[in-house]
Amino acid sequence: MEKLNRDFYLNNALVTAEKLIGKILVHNINGKVLKGRIVETEAYRGPFDKAAHSYNNKGKNGRTAVQYKEGGYAYVYLIYGMYYCFNVTTSPENEPECVLIRALEPLEGIDYMKKIRNTENIKNLCSGPGKLCKAMEIDKNCYGMDLCGNELFILSDDNDYSKFVGVSKRINIDYAQECADYMWRFYLKDSPYVSVKPK
Repeated sequence: MEKLNRDFYLNNALVTAEKLIGKILVHNINGKVLKGRIVETEAYRGPFDKAAHSYNNKGKNGRTAVQYKEGGYAYVYLIYGMYYCFNVTTSPENEPECVLIRALEPLEGIDYMKKIRNTENIKNLCSGPGKLCKAMEIDKNCYGMDLCGNELFILSDDNDYSKFVGVSKRINIDYAQECADYMWRFYLKDSPYVSVKPK
C-alpha cells in the first residue's frame, strides 16, 4: 500500500469521493496507529452546491479557507456543538470542493477505539462522521493538516473496489433544495459499516 499523493486529490470532489471508497485512513497520534477502510463518502462541490459550506464562495477567509488551497488537506468542523466531521479537500487551488468521510471499517487500533467510543459493537465504532472522528481522534487540531504528510493520511489498497460502489442521495441535507437530490453519496455495497443503509 502506498500513501496517496497530491495528484490524487486534484480531481473534482465527485471523482475523488468515488475513488476514496476502499482506501485506508490512517492517524498516527501519541504513539498509536489508528486505521479504518473508507466505506462511505459524500461529495460537496461549492460554490454552486447549495449543500456546501463554500456555496457562493462564502467563508473564503473563515472556516472554509483550507478548501481554497490545492486538494489534499483536512477540513474539520464541528456540528451540533459536539461532533467533528472530517473532510478531504479536492480540486486545484481556488476551487473549493471537498469529500466528507461518512463511515469507516475499523482495521487497526480497534480496542482503543472501543474504549474511547465506549462500545463493544465494532460495526458502530465508525458508522457516521462524528463517530469515526471520535474513534480516530480527529478534532479541530487536525484542521488544515496536509494529507500527504505522516500524521493523518490515506493509503491506497491493492484491491479494486470500483465494481462494488453504490450511489445514492446525500444524507440530512434537505435544506439544499434541488441539490438535495444529487446522487453524490458513495458507499461500499453490502458493507455492514456504512452509516445509513441504502434504500
